[in-house]
Amino acid sequence: MAASRRPNGLGDKVGPNRQSSGQTVDLPNTRDMSGNEPRDISPGEARSIAPGFDTGASARTREQTSLGIESAAFARGLKDPSVLPPLDLAAIRTILAGIMLAMFLSALEQTIVAPALPAIGESLANLDDISWVVTAYLLAATAATPLFGKLTDIHGRRAIMLLAIGIFIVGSLACALAPSLWVLVAGRTLQGIGGGGLLPIAQTIIADLLTPRERPLVQSYTAVVFMSASVLGPVLGGLLTDHLHWSFIFWINLPLGATALVMTARALRRLPRHDRPHQLDMLGLVLMIVASLGLLLALDWGGGRYNWNSWQIVGLITGSAVLWVLFAGRLLTAREPFIPLAILRGSVTSAITCAAFFSIGSIIGLAIFVPLYCQTVLGASASVSGLALIAFMAGTTLGSLITGRLMVRLTHYMRVPVVGIVIAIAALGFLAVDASAISLGGFTVLLGLLGAATGPMYPTSTIVMQNAVKRHEMGIATGTLNFFRLLGGAIVVAVFGAIVFGGGGAHPAGKAMAAIAGYASFAASFRLVFAVAAIFLGIALACVLVVEERPLHGPLHSADVGAE
Repeated sequence: MAASRRPNGLGDKVGPNRQSSGQTVDLPNTRDMSGNEPRDISPGEARSIAPGFDTGASARTREQTSLGIESAAFARGLKDPSVLPPLDLAAIRTILAGIMLAMFLSALEQTIVAPALPAIGESLANLDDISWVVTAYLLAATAATPLFGKLTDIHGRRAIMLLAIGIFIVGSLACALAPSLWVLVAGRTLQGIGGGGLLPIAQTIIADLLTPRERPLVQSYTAVVFMSASVLGPVLGGLLTDHLHWSFIFWINLPLGATALVMTARALRRLPRHDRPHQLDMLGLVLMIVASLGLLLALDWGGGRYNWNSWQIVGLITGSAVLWVLFAGRLLTAREPFIPLAILRGSVTSAITCAAFFSIGSIIGLAIFVPLYCQTVLGASASVSGLALIAFMAGTTLGSLITGRLMVRLTHYMRVPVVGIVIAIAALGFLAVDASAISLGGFTVLLGLLGAATGPMYPTSTIVMQNAVKRHEMGIATGTLNFFRLLGGAIVVAVFGAIVFGGGGAHPAGKAMAAIAGYASFAASFRLVFAVAAIFLGIALACVLVVEERPLHGPLHSADVGAE
């Protein structure tokens, strides 16, 4: 039938990810998805996102069209159109709710443990090594982030998402039943492996569900998840420890994790598939993980457990540097490297990764040292300094949410983070001139502004990265971005710590907070911290300015999927 052909000149040859193969794909059930007669599908339709795609079918509902899912339906149809009908709005909301809950679990475990550490150390009779309860989770989560991203490209999002949640639940159970500290550390390592995979998988699933122009609003909601976990975690951890038992901070993960499994397991069966038969470069994976662990351990122990110039720290940094060089060589020689060279060499992907490294790393560093600044320079109590930190986190969340809404409406969306970073540099420059001259109230307001100015980098970096890579590389690209975000945070925290506490000897972070008051004024040190943070943001700004602003295709009104 002539009416079944597109008016925009579609071709007749297509193969999934083999557009030049000259194969013709027969879709016997195409009528079920578009209302047209069976026909051949063009290469443009075979791709997951087809900007301006018009089915010309009256049978398709307005709700499905507004979600921009027609091309995803064709992509699923190439596998089995009768089994994978187009996702409706309810199914998409169910998937989003499930993955947001999974992300909340991962974020909560980074903050809920801190108030319980003294009770855990006393209960398990090992206060000397209690820091490993936190360190083990962070190290495992950082190392697992790119791995799970790669695995989703090989085995699909659903299987790896359920695996990550399952590992997290098993780790939580091991922590709750731990008879000794080192069993608890092993359980926290399992938790970190599972939790480290949840964020990149969730962000990749969002990219699979929505068109590029729909993603910013939903991706910005992840900032709300982390803000909620940052505020609720310490409070909930303290309440459970004081009124029940420290093990309940881990028991609580079992019903929450089971709920996340139930919510996502069924709905994710209908998720569009973009995985390909990749080869996992095990040697490259091992080199990257071991190099990362060596560097992170050096940054965690340097200036605290050991002096920065001690043989332990020098050895870790040297060994890590050697392994990074070997990893770079492996990337150049492997038949299919762990991180595709297109991601590392791409002008957009490399620039936005560098921008996220410095900008989000600075956000993490400031979040760690702001309470200490309030107490040592402004003379605030611990509770008041916590309120100042909440103002900073709330500003970051607000900036992320506003950016998500602006990106779906602005053609030149990269101007949002540019303006934000410029404002943040100005605020940090003011603090660097004389940090002690401002009152506590004024500092809190300035923190809120600083958070709102840097918050846009969270959704922007994710959207730009995902918009610049192919569908079958979405998982490893998202995982790599999150890995360098975490690595940037660890390095910036180490730099700030060296400035505040001095680079040669052990800093007082491991001692009682009362001992900090005995040290000389920290005002000069924090002025330098704010100046260095401004320099880091300046590097991020330079990277953002060279990012190619590629269009975010897709329907504008469909962004409301995350808000309704």
